[in-house]
Amino acid sequence: MGIFTSFPQNYPMKQSKDPYAALRFPEFRYFITAQFLFTVAILVQEVVVSFYLYEITHDPLSLGLIGLFEAVPYISLALFGGYFADRRDKKRIIQVCYGIIVLCSFLLLWVTYPSDNQAIDIPKIKFVIYLTVFILGLARGFYGPSWSSLKPFLVPAEHYPNSASWSSQFWQSGMILGPASAGFLYSWLGLTNTLILVLVLLGIAFVLVSLIGKKPIQKSETHQNIFQSLKEGIDFVRKNRILFYAILLDMFSVLFGGVIAILPVFAKDILHVGAEGLGILRAAPGIGAVLTMLGTAYFPPTRKAWRNMLIGVTGFGIATLIFAISTNFWLSVAALFLTGAFDSISVIVRQTILQVLPPDEMRGRVSGVNGIFVSCSNELGAFESGLAAKFFGAVPSVLFGGVMTLVFATIIFFRSKELFEVKLEKE
Repeated sequence: MGIFTSFPQNYPMKQSKDPYAALRFPEFRYFITAQFLFTVAILVQEVVVSFYLYEITHDPLSLGLIGLFEAVPYISLALFGGYFADRRDKKRIIQVCYGIIVLCSFLLLWVTYPSDNQAIDIPKIKFVIYLTVFILGLARGFYGPSWSSLKPFLVPAEHYPNSASWSSQFWQSGMILGPASAGFLYSWLGLTNTLILVLVLLGIAFVLVSLIGKKPIQKSETHQNIFQSLKEGIDFVRKNRILFYAILLDMFSVLFGGVIAILPVFAKDILHVGAEGLGILRAAPGIGAVLTMLGTAYFPPTRKAWRNMLIGVTGFGIATLIFAISTNFWLSVAALFLTGAFDSISVIVRQTILQVLPPDEMRGRVSGVNGIFVSCSNELGAFESGLAAKFFGAVPSVLFGGVMTLVFATIIFFRSKELFEVKLEKE
């Protein structure tokens, strides 16, 4: 099938020259602010719980299992979540899932609450942490596709690239503030008070989502059963080569090249910087990403989309190799900064493609397919990192990941040369 098969009629679109265009729509502002607060809350929770778990177990595999327990339910449900996102009220699905996530945070607060004169029950704590992560994965399977497919309904089509840039910036800002503050909050407030703060942030995000109006449900012209409908979403992704290769490239780079899950190992045992240093390490990719994305509001990477996508992934792989061999804290921070900067380029290209290509009645299913690939890269990548770190050591596992990222980028480069001619916007 050709490159442009199934593209919408207004493709490539004319992009607004106003760098703040998307921010002029109130519902989009509610959306990205809720996204920011939710991201901060979830990442603070993830960092402090992971560091606490490593402190009581000293086992890198325990960190990798967090990714596995989240990935399995999410991958199992994401396509079905996309199906329901196309046929139900997206905002209501998000609200229900947020409620479930709040309950999970209460459960984590309960199991980690300190008890006087009692030894830490490590098996119980591990069981409850993995259980709550599993439930979070179930919720993500439904809210992820609804959240992604809601965004195009908040701004006109000509502002899609601009909204993708601003949405990514707010998300990456949360990726900075969440991990950066988590280590200090853990040291200053303790685990219990930090988890209480997480609950407050989740509550505010829920209120902001509630301010977004109900959006029309796009009716499909065909009457299909659920499995035919899911197949239609999968086929759409598979037949649009720029979308398929963009998702595939991102998946392999983060699956093998991601180091986030085992950063507690580097912070505690290799760089010897403790919880505060872990917060800085976790924040570094987000800082690199958000600074890069600020520039993309003025100089969008979508003008030479596929070239920039490949540059971003290649740079990500090289920066990962630098991090692997570094024994200096600030060099490690700089390498992680570069991973975020390069990754942000591919994120904006991929998010713009996801907004431009799918018809409205198929956005949820396409988002679900994309979510499965993203989860494979992030959560299964976390499991792969933890497993490799346990058996081969943290440094060899990251070196292997960086090399594999460059190998896959090279393979896809030779298989996708015609995509260099694709334009996502008019000059």
